[in-house]
Amino acid sequence: MFEWWGECCDCASSIYEEFLEEQDPFSLPSPLPQWPKGQDFGTGKICLGELEVVQITTFEKIWSCTPLLDKANGVTFYKPVKVPDGYFTLGHYCQPTDRKSSGYLLVAKSISTVDSSSNSPPLQKPLSYTLIFSSKSRKNGSGYIWLPDPPIGYKSTGFIVSNEPNEPDLEEVRCVRSDLMESCEVDEIIFDRNSLFSKSRFYVWNTRPCERGMLCKGVPIGTFFCSRDKSDEDNNLSIGCLKNIYSSYAAMPNVDQIHALVQHYGPTIYFHPDEAYFPSSVSWFFKNGALLYKEEDGDNNNNNGLVIDSNGSNLPCGGKNDGEFWLDLPKEDEKRDYVKRGNVETAEVYVHVKPSSGGTFTDISMWIFCPFNGPSTIKAGPLDYAFDKIGQHVGDWEHYTLRLSNFNGELSRVYFSEHSGGEWVDASELEFINGNKFIVYASKSGHASFPHEGCYIQGSEKLGIGARNDCAKSEYTVDSSRKYCVVAAEYIGDGITEPRWLQYMREWGPTVVYKSGSEIDKIMKNLPFFVRFSLENLVELFPTEIYGEEGPTGPKEKDNWLGDERC
Repeated sequence: MFEWWGECCDCASSIYEEFLEEQDPFSLPSPLPQWPKGQDFGTGKICLGELEVVQITTFEKIWSCTPLLDKANGVTFYKPVKVPDGYFTLGHYCQPTDRKSSGYLLVAKSISTVDSSSNSPPLQKPLSYTLIFSSKSRKNGSGYIWLPDPPIGYKSTGFIVSNEPNEPDLEEVRCVRSDLMESCEVDEIIFDRNSLFSKSRFYVWNTRPCERGMLCKGVPIGTFFCSRDKSDEDNNLSIGCLKNIYSSYAAMPNVDQIHALVQHYGPTIYFHPDEAYFPSSVSWFFKNGALLYKEEDGDNNNNNGLVIDSNGSNLPCGGKNDGEFWLDLPKEDEKRDYVKRGNVETAEVYVHVKPSSGGTFTDISMWIFCPFNGPSTIKAGPLDYAFDKIGQHVGDWEHYTLRLSNFNGELSRVYFSEHSGGEWVDASELEFINGNKFIVYASKSGHASFPHEGCYIQGSEKLGIGARNDCAKSEYTVDSSRKYCVVAAEYIGDGITEPRWLQYMREWGPTVVYKSGSEIDKIMKNLPFFVRFSLENLVELFPTEIYGEEGPTGPKEKDNWLGDERC
């Protein structure tokens, strides 16, 4: 048991108090439409095999703890309300105090099944509770966090929070049979009280399944993990998540529902007003002279290349990226420059739909193709340096991903791909422009995606040194709710035919190696003395991709095609 500033430490109340401001729950700008008919998508409940789960988004506040001098770093704990009859809570929910409530909890009930290999019920009451943490303040602020003690063969899925020192009622929560669960790990840290005194340390994290991707079965419940030892984030957790043992993806959207979702949520992509290298459709790229090269025929200088059919029918398909083939721009200078600049009027997004979170969510990944990626610009303090060649390459695939709840079709969050990584952004933090449609900003030259206008530094934001990603509105846009093509949804089977070019697993551009030393030396000579670094230190601040890279591969060769997004 861990007690945070107990009765003997009255000074705690001068630092931490009950935070009384309530944040309004977040809701999308427009109500959800009536989705086309299907199986279980949008019906409000999902079968996981021996369990049926419902998503709860209405909460009652239990307790908050927030530093008086820094309310942005507080945490608030909630319990679900309006739980349907027959369903049971699996744990409580928490989030940063200054954020609008936008999370969820799953509640579950047992359902009869003839396929069960166990005689034990899926859900059982805990035997007792273990007090993990407590806090007391002068202003009615008492909080207690409990871990349910499961029966043998069962496991807890979350913690319970109360205002009283007595153990919660055993009816408050249920534990889940171990074979119906998957292991989980900590995700984003919500609360970090890193005190010099070990007795005062306390940490709270979101949780997620350890294995994630469209073939994985782990189902996050929406609960949190907490500990006074930060090293516990690297250990096996005392709680787990659910597992979808139901072989059917009945809660995933069908073809009609996919189109309805894309048309309802599809964002508008804004390109920078000074953009020189725009997207195009893949067929436009092929029709305008893109060439296929083969390793055994020599490099581009000694090889005329093969003209590609407009639908990519003569591309080598299947297998893996073995370096044997690559694409390039036309050889003639005039035509090469024309194709480099793309054609935004023909541009469309290529949609891949896949299960997430064990089939309780749908990921809609939207891929956009640019024939050319422009050179990088480096920011060094107040100064900017535009490279001549570093950062440029042929064939640029970028994407963003919408994550939607299969319980009701509501947009939960969006992943913005930013070069070698990216970030998830909660729906409450998006910039909406037309109903539930929002904006994606593509950075100048590099086309990385961001949620808001501005200059994003890839390197050291603290020092203000790194590669610039400039985002702003302009007349150059792609409305992905209209200009899209669904290219893959493996769970549907034969309902969607993948285009031939999607099966091309090799490189969409030649390997590029830059002679970056002279360009970087030029920057170094012009750096003010107070931001000057050795060349070695400067190199460490910049993304490795700006110095040279193999030709980029297509969507299906990316890790996130089968796996989760990379943050």
